[in-house]
Amino acid sequence: MKFKQNDAQNQRIENITSNHLVVGVDIAKETQVARAVTYRGIEIGRPCSFKNDSLGFQKFLNWIKTIQKQHSKTSVIFGMEPTGHYWLNLAWWLLEQGFEVVVVNPYQVKSNKENRDNSPTKNDFKDALVIADMVKNGYYSPLRLPTGNYQALRVLMSDREFVIKQFITIKNQIHRWLDIWFPEYHLVFKDWSCKTSLVTLRLFPLPSELKVLTPKEIYARWKPHMKRRASISFAEALVEKAQQSIAQTVAPEQVKRSLLFLLDQYEALSIQLAHLEQEAISLLKEIPQAQSLLTIKGIGKITIAGILAETGDLSKYRHGQQVLRLAGLHLGEDSSGKHKGKVQITKRGRSGLRKFLYLAVLHLVVNNEEFRALRHHYTKIRKMKKVHSIIKLCGKLARILVGIVRQGQSYTPEKVVTALNAA
Repeated sequence: MKFKQNDAQNQRIENITSNHLVVGVDIAKETQVARAVTYRGIEIGRPCSFKNDSLGFQKFLNWIKTIQKQHSKTSVIFGMEPTGHYWLNLAWWLLEQGFEVVVVNPYQVKSNKENRDNSPTKNDFKDALVIADMVKNGYYSPLRLPTGNYQALRVLMSDREFVIKQFITIKNQIHRWLDIWFPEYHLVFKDWSCKTSLVTLRLFPLPSELKVLTPKEIYARWKPHMKRRASISFAEALVEKAQQSIAQTVAPEQVKRSLLFLLDQYEALSIQLAHLEQEAISLLKEIPQAQSLLTIKGIGKITIAGILAETGDLSKYRHGQQVLRLAGLHLGEDSSGKHKGKVQITKRGRSGLRKFLYLAVLHLVVNNEEFRALRHHYTKIRKMKKVHSIIKLCGKLARILVGIVRQGQSYTPEKVVTALNAA
C-alpha cells in the first residue's frame, strides 16, 4: 500500500480524541509559555509561564496534572516549534515523563496566527494557543529525536559540517593571500594544497625569497621534508615566476606570519576532519541497517552516515515520501484559476538531509548502472530537465533506503531495473 499524505493527515486528526488535553508550548531561551485546549479547540485553564530549568519543568508538570484532574483528561499531547536548540531539553524531559510530543512547522504557525482573532498581533501567549490549535487540527509531525548510536552519529556529522565550513573559509583565505602576495604561484602549482606546495609555502612563500635562490638550493631544501619530491623543473619554474612576479614587497615578516597562521589552521582542520570521518565510519559498523544500505553500489560511507544522522532509524518511516518531506524535497506549486504555477521543491525541511540525498544521487548517476539508466530514461525518453531528473531520483533513492531497512534486505538491482521497464 502506497503512502498518501492525506491519509496521514486524517490519522493525525483521528489520533486526537475527546480524552486528550492538547498543550501548545511557545519556546524561548529562558521563559516558556503553555496553553491547553480540548480536541474541539476550547481553551481550558489559565496560561502557564515557566522557566527553562528543573523548577520550571516541575511547575509545568503540576499545571498539567491539575488541568487533567479538573477536566478528566486521561491523555496529553504536547506541541512545540523546533526553535533553535532551546526546545530540546523540554522535549527530552517530556518524553522521559512518558508524554507524547509532536512538532509544528514555524511557517505554519505564522500562517495560522490570525485564525482566532483576525489580527497580525504576535506574542508568546498567542503563539502557544496557535500551536495548540494546529495540533488538534492535525497540523503536526511526529517527533523523531535520535537515540543511541544515531544521536552519536548526528553529533559527529554536525561537528564535521562545522569543521568543513571553517576549512573552506581558511582555504579561501589562502587563495586570497596567494592572489595578493604571489599571484604567479598557481602557474607552478595548480593545486596549492599538495605536499610539495605546502612545504614550499612554509619554507619560502614570498617571491623575494625565491629570487635569491637557485633551483638546486630549493630542491635541496625540500629534501628533509619529503620522501618524494617534485622534479627540479618545479624549482626552476618557481625561480622564473618569482623573478617575473608583480607582487609588492612591503611588510614581508608580517605577510609571512599571516600565511603561516593560515597554514597552521589548515593543517589542524585537516586532521580534525580526518578524525571525525574515521570515527563516523567506525560508528556505522555498530548500526546494523547501515551495512544493508552500504550494499548500494555508488554510495560512500560518509554519505550514508550523513543520511542516517539526519533521519535517525529508518525503520520508523513507513514510506520514502516521509523522508522526502523531512528533507523538503517534496513538490509544491502555486496555482489559481487560469494561472498555472511552477512546480518546484518546497525546501521546507532539513537542509542537511537535502544535501546528502542530492550528493548521493549525483554519485549514483556516475557509479551505479541502474541509476544511470534511470537518469537516461528521464532525460532522453521523458524529456525531463537534468535538475528535475535528479530530484526525481532523490525520491527513488529515499524509497529504496526505507524499503531496504523495513524489509531487512540488501540492495537488489533487479528491482530497480524492473521498475525502469515498467516506466
